[in-house]
Amino acid sequence: MILNHESTILEWQAAMEENTTTSRELTLSFLKRIAAYDKQGLSINAICEINPDAIAIAEALDRERTVSGSRGPLHGIPVLIKDNIATGDRMHTSAGALALADSYASADSFVAARLRDAGAVILGKTNLTEWANFMSDHMPNGYSSRGGQVQNPYGPGIFDVGGSSSGSAAAMAAGFAVAAIGTETSGSILYPSVQNSLVGIKPTVGLISRSGIIPISHTQDTAGPMTRTVSDAAIVLGALTGVDVNDPATGKSDGCGHSDYRPFLDNNGLRGARIGVIRSRFQAECDTDEIQLFEAAIAQLKAAGATLIDSVTIPTENATWGRSVLLHEFKSGVNAYLKTLPASSPIRTLQDVIEFNRAHEEQALRYGQSLLESSEQTSGTLTEPAYLQDLLYNLDMSQASGIDAVVKEHSLDALLFPGCTGDEIAARAGYPSITVPAGYTGTGKPFGIMFTGLAFHEHVLIRLAYAYEQASRLRIAPKLTS
Repeated sequence: MILNHESTILEWQAAMEENTTTSRELTLSFLKRIAAYDKQGLSINAICEINPDAIAIAEALDRERTVSGSRGPLHGIPVLIKDNIATGDRMHTSAGALALADSYASADSFVAARLRDAGAVILGKTNLTEWANFMSDHMPNGYSSRGGQVQNPYGPGIFDVGGSSSGSAAAMAAGFAVAAIGTETSGSILYPSVQNSLVGIKPTVGLISRSGIIPISHTQDTAGPMTRTVSDAAIVLGALTGVDVNDPATGKSDGCGHSDYRPFLDNNGLRGARIGVIRSRFQAECDTDEIQLFEAAIAQLKAAGATLIDSVTIPTENATWGRSVLLHEFKSGVNAYLKTLPASSPIRTLQDVIEFNRAHEEQALRYGQSLLESSEQTSGTLTEPAYLQDLLYNLDMSQASGIDAVVKEHSLDALLFPGCTGDEIAARAGYPSITVPAGYTGTGKPFGIMFTGLAFHEHVLIRLAYAYEQASRLRIAPKLTS
C-alpha cells in the first residue's frame, strides 16, 4: 500500500509497526506539505502556529515505540488543534485575537493533555474565526485579526470555508495532518466539516472536558474531532473522553462515554436502523444540486438496510432562538479563563480585550466587536431574569419538547439533516451530531449529511455514519497547486 497525506490513522500505525516509516518521517512530511501549500499557491492560511517541539516529540515517540511499544492508535500521529485550545508549551493560545497574540497558557487543556497521553504529536495550532465567531455580527467565517483569512481548499475565494473551526477544517481537507480538533458552540465543527468534505463529530456536551478551552457558553461548548474518515474520527473521539474534575459537565458522562469507539465501526450498521428525515424549512436552505445529493444519500441509506421515516417534524423546529444565553455566558466564561493566565498577562478581563482592540483599531477591529461589547454589558454573574428564562426556554424547546419528542414519537435511532442545517437545535440541546461527505454540486462545492441523536449516543451515530460512508465512498480530495 502506498501511503500519502490521505492515509488513515490505522494505515500509518501499521506502517510504523512494520518499520516502513516513523513518526519523525510522518511529521516532516506534513511540515513539508504545509510549507508548500498553506502560505503559498492557494494560500489556504489554515495554520497559525507550528509547534517548535513537534519533531523532537516525534523522535521521542519513535524511541518509546522501540523500547516499550506503542501506546495505542494515536502513537506518533500528527494532530492539529484549534487556537482556542490551551497548550502549556511554547505555542500561544490566542483564539485568533491580537489581544492574546503573545499569550501563553499556564497549563495544557484537558484535550491537549489527553492527546499527549495517547501519544499524539501536536503539530501546531489552526487559525479560526476570531473568538470562535463571537466577536462581531459582520465577521466572515475563517477570519481573525491574528491569523488572517482561511480559504476553502475546494474553492479558495469561491466557497465559504465555514466557521469557526475553519482552520482545522481547511487543514484536514488540504492534508496538513492526520487529524484535527475543532470546537463548537453552534455549528462550528459541523458547518466547516460539511464545507470541506470532512467527517466532523460534535459530541454531547460533557463527553469531552472543556477545561483550558477559551469559552463562549458553558451550556453549549464542546471540542470534537475533524477528520477525513469516520474511523479516524472514532479513534480521536475515544482518546478525548473522560471525567475531569475541572469540568463538572463531564460528571454526567461517567458510564455513558467510551474510550474506544472502534467496535461501533460496522459495515452493516444501517440494517434495521430507523432514521427520521428532516425536510421542511431545513431543506429550503439548500439549492437544487444539494437537494439532489440529499435524495441520493437517502436512497443509499435505504439500500444499505435503513428504514427512513420521511418528512418527520421536530415540534419546535420553528422556535425563535435568541443570543441572550451566549451573551451572558461569554462574559462569565472568558473572565474566568483570562484569570488563569500567568500574572504577567496584561489581559485579565473581557473589558481589557475591548480596550486593547480600541487602542489597535486598524488591525484589531476590521469587522468591529459588537458581540464583545454586548456581552460586556451583562453583569457577568448570570443572575439576570432574562438570561435564566432564556436558558430554561432553550433547554425545553431543544430537548424535551424538541429532539426528544420526535425521536420518541417515531422510535428513531437518529435524525437526518441535509448539510448541517439542524445544527442550532442540537447545539442548544447539547446533543451529538456527525457529518459525513455526501458528494459535490455541479460547481464542485462539497455537500454532506448530518446525523443527530440523543445525549451520549455518539456510538449510534458513528455506526450509522460509518456504514453510509463505506457504502457511498463519495469523498474526493481537493486538487492543490503551489
